[in-house]
Amino acid sequence: MAEWEDNFPPPPEAPAPEQVSRAEEPLPGGGLAVAPLHEEDTPRPLPPLFQPGFHQALRWSYSTGNATFRLRVPVGRAGQRVRLAFRSGDGSLVLRKATVARAGPDASLASEPVTVTFSGTPGFSVGARTRVVSDPVSFPVGFGDELAVSFEVQGALAVSAIEALPGSQVRSGSYTGVTGSLGGTAWARAVGLATVDVEGPPARAFVALGDSITEGYITDHDDTRVAWPSVAQAQLGVPIVNAGVSGQGFYDELLNLDQEVLSLHGVTDCLVLLGTNDLSALDLNGLQSRMNVLLSRLEPLCRTWVGTLLPKEKTNHGDYEVVKRDRLAFNAWIRATFPDVIDFEAVTRQPDNVHLFLDGLEVDGIHPSAEGHRVMAAEVVRVLREAGVQPEDGVKLPAGTQP
Repeated sequence: MAEWEDNFPPPPEAPAPEQVSRAEEPLPGGGLAVAPLHEEDTPRPLPPLFQPGFHQALRWSYSTGNATFRLRVPVGRAGQRVRLAFRSGDGSLVLRKATVARAGPDASLASEPVTVTFSGTPGFSVGARTRVVSDPVSFPVGFGDELAVSFEVQGALAVSAIEALPGSQVRSGSYTGVTGSLGGTAWARAVGLATVDVEGPPARAFVALGDSITEGYITDHDDTRVAWPSVAQAQLGVPIVNAGVSGQGFYDELLNLDQEVLSLHGVTDCLVLLGTNDLSALDLNGLQSRMNVLLSRLEPLCRTWVGTLLPKEKTNHGDYEVVKRDRLAFNAWIRATFPDVIDFEAVTRQPDNVHLFLDGLEVDGIHPSAEGHRVMAAEVVRVLREAGVQPEDGVKLPAGTQP
């Protein structure tokens, strides 16, 4: 098993395959169907499709007594209905009630809460490591909206390793219908809520796979909105949801791929930035083999875009000279092998030293700073725009970011 560069605990033993409590309509091959023609050969509009607008890979487990969480989540897709997916942790979970509303300040609601149901009932009870998908909820959302998802639970919830959702709270007891401030305590880790799907016109939908660099680790108090996938999403006008997990390498990604990535529906493209944590444990052949296996498993779901590894100014494991050599060789292989490459190294390295970040782009010699994430996002935007990726219909991009 690969050594870990980040200071996070190793994952639990391999979970049992996830169960989806409610049938979902698959999107064969990750593509979008072509609608048949009218008799006059006028294309029919494609029917609305649920595609991810928010996602977090919840690798860890957190247990609680009866409590209400209110998570503030950004959504990168517009539509008229939403669908929520929850995940249990390493034990059983009871969800008693859930609501969705527009997020207000201090964990308050900016609109009346709308009840979420599951196969027509207000809640569910499941065993360990189970994904439960709600019924569709009539709740119009716009690109970039902030939602408040409140849910009363007891038991084990799947949870992220790092803080990612500032503005969220937790309070002991039953408070899903409270419209003012929840009155709880700050809680910034993604927990329980794995995915928010939004039903709208079929469009490009991206998921980013990676380690802490993708999840958005900068300090001990982070925000998924600052991570490069979210920054690129805002500039491109298409959803780029985040499946990064701090500390992981190829072994852990492949072990958890079914639950954390392949469970998503409506994804068309995958952005892969992985291998930094494997440099001290795998040789070049091992890195190449693991990458090929990962991409082969993603092939039925999405078009893959492969990122080069960022500069690495030190290593916490192994021989740094070997790490430097293998990182350069792995990046050269990526550039020579794959048709769709995002060269993160090229835009973050110093001109005269490929192993060092440009000034201001890193926080510890391994992880990019907020400015580093902005530089990475700009390269994602440049590459994808050149490949023809366009904003979703009706999305107004920030000034200075238009194609």
